[in-house]
Amino acid sequence: MTQLTRRHLLAGAGAAVVAPFAAPMPAQAAAPLAGKQAPGFYRYMVGSHEVTVVTDGARSFPLTASYVTNAKLEDVGKALEAIHMPKDRMTQHYAPIVVNTGSKLVVIDTGSGPNAYAQTKGELGQFATNLAAAGIDPKAVDTVIISHFHNDHVSGLIGADKKLAFPNAEVMVPATEWKFWMDDGEMSRASKGRMEGLFRINRTVFDALNRKVTPYDWNKEIAPGITSVATVGHSIGHTSFVIASGSSKVFVQSDVTNHPGVFARNPGWAGAFDQDPAQAVATRAKVYDMLVAEKMLVQGFHYPFPGLAYVEKTGSGYLEIPAPWNPTI
Repeated sequence: MTQLTRRHLLAGAGAAVVAPFAAPMPAQAAAPLAGKQAPGFYRYMVGSHEVTVVTDGARSFPLTASYVTNAKLEDVGKALEAIHMPKDRMTQHYAPIVVNTGSKLVVIDTGSGPNAYAQTKGELGQFATNLAAAGIDPKAVDTVIISHFHNDHVSGLIGADKKLAFPNAEVMVPATEWKFWMDDGEMSRASKGRMEGLFRINRTVFDALNRKVTPYDWNKEIAPGITSVATVGHSIGHTSFVIASGSSKVFVQSDVTNHPGVFARNPGWAGAFDQDPAQAVATRAKVYDMLVAEKMLVQGFHYPFPGLAYVEKTGSGYLEIPAPWNPTI
């Protein structure tokens, strides 16, 4: 049996020091930094329906007192720290989805559009690029379903040249939402700033489509296995969806919450982007109680990518449990 003595150890240490000088090794060059992310898409199955989550990007910005309208800035900062985010900076994620039903290729929401890519230095406006990376041809899309008329959901309907991003698709919009945003009287009464800007953006987008849309009602199957659900408050006609196939279901919550670490864990908080804050809060509680009771998967547009999770009740709020990442489909 070999025994290590102090003499052996000292001899070995001496050899380690001498060896590099006796036999110099060639320098190893460092690998260059990649400097960019891989394309952002993720697939999973709902029964026989294939869902592809396609990120439009994520944007960070300073947290201000106006972000949550009915909570102290300090408390919002603490909520961010609790999910290991900077207390003074918010990051929002954006993720439209594509549903292949077997008979139809359906896009639900379209992101911020290609102009946003330049304006945000690549943080947003990634949907078209990632859609191509996922092997999905916009010309093959049969239907585009819009959940509500905020710019991060409708602007991707057109390209930078204002031509149709999905030239062969039927564009379906919530009837209540369409009536509100296309009403000239409502536009004339819009408050300065965000609401005024949203009216302008919506007119630009839908005029480029020659206002050729199909309004849909709630509680209807508007595409194979996709049912519209009224979840008003965030906007006057805000809509979510249930994708169902066989015994499998997922609730596409659109903007029932923004980042769940803030608005699911604190469901009574209202965001500056909620058109009817009290109704948005009531809707959030109703939806999340249902998700807990039915143990239904939820797909969140503003959830951290890829945005698929279960929800549990915790204290006065809700906790999202991300669905395990699946290396196969």
